[in-house]
Amino acid sequence: MAEQVEMPRVKLGKYGLEVSKLGYGCMGLTGAYNNPLPEEEGIAVIKEAFSKGITFFDTSNLYGLNYANEYLVGKVISQILIRDYGGTGKCIRWEDTFSSSVVIR
Repeated sequence: MAEQVEMPRVKLGKYGLEVSKLGYGCMGLTGAYNNPLPEEEGIAVIKEAFSKGITFFDTSNLYGLNYANEYLVGKVISQILIRDYGGTGKCIRWEDTFSSSVVIR
């Protein structure tokens, strides 16, 4: 059986926010270059990434129609925060011109 490996973490920016060294780009979930996944599958993919230690998720209002990617990521993050942190966990979101990133702590 494969040994469980701990996800390396790095500090992001000057405020010391710690994130997984490996991030997950969510563009493929909502059809930017492909057909969108069914919502349940997209949710399962993000939850699996989180369960493996990924806490940095890249999203954008351009990934899918009508903010589909950001709504999908937001839905999953709210479920994770309620399930794993009893609603008291922290989620940090920032954006630039074309993309947003989300970190779960």
